[in-house]
Amino acid sequence: MYFDAHADILYDVARRRLAGETRVLARRHLDRLRRGGAEGLTLAIWTGGDFWGTPDPARRTEILLTQALADLAECPEFRLVRSLPEAQTACEAGQLYCFLSAESLASIGSDLSSISRLYEAGVRSAMLTWNEKNLLAAGAGCDPGKGLTDLGRQAIRQMESLGMLVDVSHLNCRGFWDVIDAAGGPVIASHSNCRSLCDVPRNLTDSQLRAIRDTGGVVGVNSYHGFVHRDPDLQTAETLARHVLHMAEVMGPEHVGCGFDFCHFMGPGNESVRGLEDASLAEEFFRCLEREGMSAAELDGIARGNFLRMQKAE
Repeated sequence: MYFDAHADILYDVARRRLAGETRVLARRHLDRLRRGGAEGLTLAIWTGGDFWGTPDPARRTEILLTQALADLAECPEFRLVRSLPEAQTACEAGQLYCFLSAESLASIGSDLSSISRLYEAGVRSAMLTWNEKNLLAAGAGCDPGKGLTDLGRQAIRQMESLGMLVDVSHLNCRGFWDVIDAAGGPVIASHSNCRSLCDVPRNLTDSQLRAIRDTGGVVGVNSYHGFVHRDPDLQTAETLARHVLHMAEVMGPEHVGCGFDFCHFMGPGNESVRGLEDASLAEEFFRCLEREGMSAAELDGIARGNFLRMQKAE
């Protein structure tokens, strides 16, 4: 069984519901998740694109969250949870547990009280940016010399006071180090790989991996083909396994998890690596890690336990 710390399927849920569909999670995604051995997900509220007829990130967030909560209410196979005990209860009932995350806080503008409203809606982790520059920080697609703003530092303090995890996966380099300097607790990178194996801005250097380890945090490996290897012939599940092995060597296996970032439903260009094209093949990926010599205890931590350790215990 595994826990995926970054799933983008709420985008698919929202666009389909707005076109008139219902029970999208159950009808369009449940079978793949079950076949791959998923026990739970962190569902990302991604509003980085200019879609749904509005350029306003706050309005886009409202639309996606409204549609997500409506679909979860229609799908008893899934359960929205806010803590580790709630996730365990869902498992015992045979449900897939779902945490929520915000993939950018652009929606709050300069209103830090909006973080509390997101928390009340169930959001338990958040990124300051997606790839954009906003009032809090600059993303991986922006000037690497632009870091956190004073408002961004205040946002981190607000998040930590609520018990919300700070996620650095989409920050640029300076923003990353500013978060490490400002954070008072564990920092996660929900869906990033190793820059030493694939040199792209969304991946993490060995020094960044060690910095996350030193906060007590976890990094989730990402199946998106462009973050696994530059050579298309090597964009495979086996190459992604080498990212896991490298992270385990640099940080220790207890700081490695899965944030697969499956986006195949978003159209061409969003494919995952060969051999791990979607959630139904996750168990095959863990068998690949087993063949690489990882122990059962290490595999259980990487598959589920390490990220679950990050969740609130109350």
